[in-house]
Amino acid sequence: MLTFRRPDDLPVVLPALVDQARSVAGTARARVLVVDNDPARSAEATVAGIAADIAAGIAADTAAGTGYGDIEVAYACERAPGIAAARNRALRESEDSDLLVFIDDDERPSAHWLRELLRTLLDTGASAAVGPVVSEFAVEPDPWIAAGEFFVRRRLPTGTTVDVAATNNLLLDLAFVRRHGLAFDTGLGAFGGEDTLFTRQIVALGGSIVWCAEAVVTDVVPVKRLTRRWVVQRAFSSGNGWSMTSLILTRSPLRRGRLRARLTASGLVRIAGGAVRLSRGTVLRSTRDRAKGVRTIARGAGMVSGAFGYAYQEYRRD
Repeated sequence: MLTFRRPDDLPVVLPALVDQARSVAGTARARVLVVDNDPARSAEATVAGIAADIAAGIAADTAAGTGYGDIEVAYACERAPGIAAARNRALRESEDSDLLVFIDDDERPSAHWLRELLRTLLDTGASAAVGPVVSEFAVEPDPWIAAGEFFVRRRLPTGTTVDVAATNNLLLDLAFVRRHGLAFDTGLGAFGGEDTLFTRQIVALGGSIVWCAEAVVTDVVPVKRLTRRWVVQRAFSSGNGWSMTSLILTRSPLRRGRLRARLTASGLVRIAGGAVRLSRGTVLRSTRDRAKGVRTIARGAGMVSGAFGYAYQEYRRD
């Protein structure tokens, strides 16, 4: 679990992750690793205190014959800024592990989350398994945001093969990762899209990513993200990241030129389609059409800007 200055989330999610680790104790030995991306090590004391409480509880359970053995809670500080650097630190800290699962510090795992991810990976022999993310809001979203479905993510049947995934609910086969020397691109650390590139590389190298519908995590959305500006910027970032990673994956200058043209055309089609829907929504006073039109325009604009080399710094730190 990566974290950056979210002290209120740690006491909630860490015990939940320990419970997840204990739930698979009969199948695998697991530990919980917290990678703090704050050079000031702001999460260290909180993690240490929680780890001590958890260790005491596990020891008591073990003594009573009801425990699942020792579950380690480990802490590492990655001083280099950027989410890609923090993810790479997690890879380095897991050199002795066979599998690595990522979850964000503002997410909450469902009851059998880890067990289901592990089962899906082992049953399919895939290189990675990914699960759905659903949102829970700190306050009721603006009706415009709800109508635009800005926080609605894809849901697929278990076993479906996908060609890209986010790393906020992703289990990796580290043997595949090591065999191909994969790492997160630190050049994307401030921009986002590092997970898009990483998982697309898995597929490009002959690996597979499978969907596990039962491995649900809940994303706790704070008030600051429930604004029209934030959700539109996220839609722009999504399109921008897709174009950027597509170009990175294409090495031939000739093919890159053709791809740039296709990405531009696709982005322009989205902008035009979004504009039509926005206009229709304005005339018909449809909040849904207005919001979805703006979302489509933003994603299309992101694709076009990415095709021409602009990179939106979603994770910039001032």
